[in-house]
Amino acid sequence: MGLFILRRLGVMILTALCLTFIVFFLTNLYPNLEKLAKSQGNNRMSDEQVASWLDRNGHLDPLLVKYGRWVGVLPGWTNTAEDGTMTGRCISPGMAPEDAPRFCGVIQGKWGYSTVFKEGAGEIVNRRLALTGKLMLWVMILMVPSALILGVLAGMREGSRTDRTLSTFSIASTATPEYVSGVIFIAVFASSAVGLKWFKGTATSAMDNATFENFFLPVLTIALYGMGYIARMTRASMTEVMTAQYIRTARLKGVSFPNIVMKHALRNALIAPFTVIMLQFPWLLNGVVIVESLFNYKGFGWTLVAAAGNNDIDLLLACSVVAVFVVLVTQLISDIGYVFLNPRIRIA
Repeated sequence: MGLFILRRLGVMILTALCLTFIVFFLTNLYPNLEKLAKSQGNNRMSDEQVASWLDRNGHLDPLLVKYGRWVGVLPGWTNTAEDGTMTGRCISPGMAPEDAPRFCGVIQGKWGYSTVFKEGAGEIVNRRLALTGKLMLWVMILMVPSALILGVLAGMREGSRTDRTLSTFSIASTATPEYVSGVIFIAVFASSAVGLKWFKGTATSAMDNATFENFFLPVLTIALYGMGYIARMTRASMTEVMTAQYIRTARLKGVSFPNIVMKHALRNALIAPFTVIMLQFPWLLNGVVIVESLFNYKGFGWTLVAAAGNNDIDLLLACSVVAVFVVLVTQLISDIGYVFLNPRIRIA
């Protein structure tokens, strides 16, 4: 197990470097850099002025050099003005050049500076990620138990009325995108036009003080979409297990049906849904973009949209690193969890 984890960690690092390099390349295309220069200067800058600004700020250096500086394995760029003032990637405002560190990349915890929010990209991501983490926690608390209960109930007796009813509900919830169900929930339960003002149509106040009134609708919107998929996977796995030979043997021995489900079928039936549940974490992290924008909840997804829409390169790169890290870590946890759910599975 230890050797497997070490190998996977090595593959994860290589995968993270490849993915972040692709994102770094796309965000550092010259049209994006030109828009960045004009947003920091003025929109009437000439091509020469744009090139001069990019050169002073290290954006015209070779791509691999810039990537190495961003990662933190190469020294940061520096620039000396005509009056002797020294600026650079590692030189913060008010810092003496001789006190500046030589390396200041992601490895050193320096994520860059947000040109839109005017603060460090790392601080923004930490704050917004905590808000999305709170949303994800309540979504998982609502979604996972509900989906497992629906899937198990449907799979216990394949073809029954309960199975058909729950399967129809699961398919309908998965087939309805968040932007459709979210708009319907706002119109029905939060709009004054209908009259059912049970909840608030915005979740902005939930950032500081989450209550049932301002936080339930976004949680329900996300949970319903993922619930159907987990329930369908659980139902399919449960149906397959219930037809296995050892289940038939238990029935012939006179074991009660509830004991068969709880003691014999459930553990094996949860192996496949476990992977689906773990995949919900990266989906929740990146898939909340629509819901957070719809309910004006300024979490990680909202920040990602703001960074992409305003060409905030450092913030967009920081969000990409977090997304890549979450995907890779959840995949590793999923593989390790297989062994504990089914001892017959061994990692070579």
